[in-house]
Amino acid sequence: MNRRTFLLGTASGALAIGCAFGRTGGRVWRHHQRTGELQPNAWIRILADGRVIFTLDRVEMGQGTMTSHAAMVCEELEVDPTTITILPAEASRAYDNPDRQIRVQITGGSTSTKASWQPLREAGAVAREMLRRAAAETWAVPLGECVAIAGTIQHAKTSRMLRYGELVKAAARQDTPRVRLKDPAQWTLIGKSLGRLDIRPKVDGSGIYGVDVQLPGLLTAVIVRPPVRGGTVAKLDASAARARRGVVDVVQIPEGVAVIAEGYWEARTGAELLQVTWDEGHGGTLDTDALFAAFEKLASARGQRTAHDAGDAYEALGKGTRVEATYRAPYLAHATMEPQNATCWIRRGRCEVWAPTQTPGIARFRVAEAIGFDLDDVAIHTTLIGGGFGRRGLVDYAVEAARLAQRVKRPIKVMWSREDDQEHDWYRPMAVSKFVGSVEFGTGNESRPLQPGPGRITGWLHRLVAQSIVTHEAGDFLGARVPNATPRALRRLVSAGPPRMTARGTLLDPTSIEGAADLPYAIPNLRVEYTPAETGIPVGFWRSVGHSFNAFFTECFFDELAHAAGKDPYELRRELLASHPRHRAVLELAATRAGWDTPLAAGVGRGIAVHASFHSFCAQVAEVSVTGNRVRVHRVVVAIDCGRVVNPGLVAAQVESAVIYGLSAALKQQITHRKGRVQETNFHTYRSLRMHETPVIETHLVTSTEDPTGVGEPGVPPIAPALCNAIFAATGKRIRTLPIEAALASPGAAS
Repeated sequence: MNRRTFLLGTASGALAIGCAFGRTGGRVWRHHQRTGELQPNAWIRILADGRVIFTLDRVEMGQGTMTSHAAMVCEELEVDPTTITILPAEASRAYDNPDRQIRVQITGGSTSTKASWQPLREAGAVAREMLRRAAAETWAVPLGECVAIAGTIQHAKTSRMLRYGELVKAAARQDTPRVRLKDPAQWTLIGKSLGRLDIRPKVDGSGIYGVDVQLPGLLTAVIVRPPVRGGTVAKLDASAARARRGVVDVVQIPEGVAVIAEGYWEARTGAELLQVTWDEGHGGTLDTDALFAAFEKLASARGQRTAHDAGDAYEALGKGTRVEATYRAPYLAHATMEPQNATCWIRRGRCEVWAPTQTPGIARFRVAEAIGFDLDDVAIHTTLIGGGFGRRGLVDYAVEAARLAQRVKRPIKVMWSREDDQEHDWYRPMAVSKFVGSVEFGTGNESRPLQPGPGRITGWLHRLVAQSIVTHEAGDFLGARVPNATPRALRRLVSAGPPRMTARGTLLDPTSIEGAADLPYAIPNLRVEYTPAETGIPVGFWRSVGHSFNAFFTECFFDELAHAAGKDPYELRRELLASHPRHRAVLELAATRAGWDTPLAAGVGRGIAVHASFHSFCAQVAEVSVTGNRVRVHRVVVAIDCGRVVNPGLVAAQVESAVIYGLSAALKQQITHRKGRVQETNFHTYRSLRMHETPVIETHLVTSTEDPTGVGEPGVPPIAPALCNAIFAATGKRIRTLPIEAALASPGAAS
């Protein structure tokens, strides 16, 4: 076996098939003998009393998976989604995300519906067919005469009916059949805006979030962290904290100093009594202005790697009208409403963790590594999540809980404060892009005549400098992907390789260049260069990842070139997207519904942007006015093509959420460092859009017969460029540095 074969095998060999076809080898029957249940696959259990239990393999963090995924199962199983019991899946290879770029148990990358579309419907259909076969055998009638209706199998000719629970034993003897899924014309659930199944438990308080977990003898830990990332304890006096009533212990761990107490208030007030002197190391010198200056210097030279190269951009830039611009995007926090937390209990050689995590598979790997346990001895119980946005893909809070539980021998909950969350996040990377474009104007005299009048874009050079997310996070993904039985040393070796290669620049990080290297416009000479930059500030996946800044960069600069060419920005986009019909369709739909050519009130500008991400296509039109450094967003019109729509109401909700999340970031949010310290420590300085600032948001869905694609993230990337292009239309000012309000307030930041 050569190195390549070995790496490919270990990295991708963990994909588990939850719904197998053909003979089951008695697995379903043996499970029935033990439990009395019918469990034909990893997702469905049917009890003798008729209850249907659906195991949700993607976490619910507000995006609606509990509702959409139940609908996909129930569509084929022929039961009412409101009658079933839904349980979150624990960490298990049976629930690995089948998306070929993930293949580990994770909810992220806008893959939940896309990856589950086929397996969940098949799971429901398999269970239905096993029940039909059981009924046909029981009644000694042809299978084709047995029909599944509302949790029953019915035989019309004899008016007989059996409930699913009554067929459990006979169905458990059946082999797992190959199934034919329902024709779309027969769907009664898919394509409908069903009510959310998670509403009641969230309203009545019965839903369990990570912060709600309670166990017998539970302790709470608050960790005092260094003010500078990477700092270490130089001197510690914990005597006052230990003397505080309710404090059980004070423990020094790699992340800082943990105060363990009988409750949160005791732990928090005890932490305030600690006297800690920190060794700040190199981190104490970090400064945002200096970092941007360093990034801009890197962007002034040729990129370390070529991400895309078509034609000869450098030659084209020597002709025609030259347009140059430098764009900057800041670090961003995730700002989840529920701060990070996890609960752990280690007993009888087994470690159990309760956590609001998007990545149970990664959590199990990281926890096992941290405390020296085998994977089989670690259980991860997922809870409801109060906001994910990519932050819950990191599991540092679960590792902290496990380390402390190993020490105190009691169940323990680690609770972060809002300030902890803001100052110790894994941020959206800061990035700088330097663009040079060329526009040629026709005279009718060239050997290849151009049309006289408005110009055409002939050259595009994009130099991107950004931190690599893969360098920071890929090790966890790869470590969790390899088969469970892999020796720990070998697992570590596999997980360490790609991060090192991306850090050196020998491996191109796709998350940094996405949305820039695959620009859809028909520009004959187009080159994208990328240079990774490391600052010591940890970065991670943030809602829409690299698309979040690359859409801002590329769609704003395209607008600049359209203006230089004397062309309408919508019409030029439409012209250069002729070979990309799905891009063009959402562009046209958004422009039409927004009334692109209709007049606006005085002082109001209209901007447009289109971007593809996570296999979906989204265009947005923003209408804004500006007073001083205050931007009023009046209206946002969105067109999205996400393939077949499972639940239109959920899609609209996700689009609205994405627009508000993206507007907050574009208008107000940034993470800055002064002497290594984060300046935006809570919501008073890291501000989100308020209700009275929220615009009218209109969502229009493209009718499609393509398989479903991503919804949670594609609405974020287009909003910042649509907004900035609208500001230019209203004021003549170009915004090239985010956030917008800070740029408008800073002399020279807007031009």
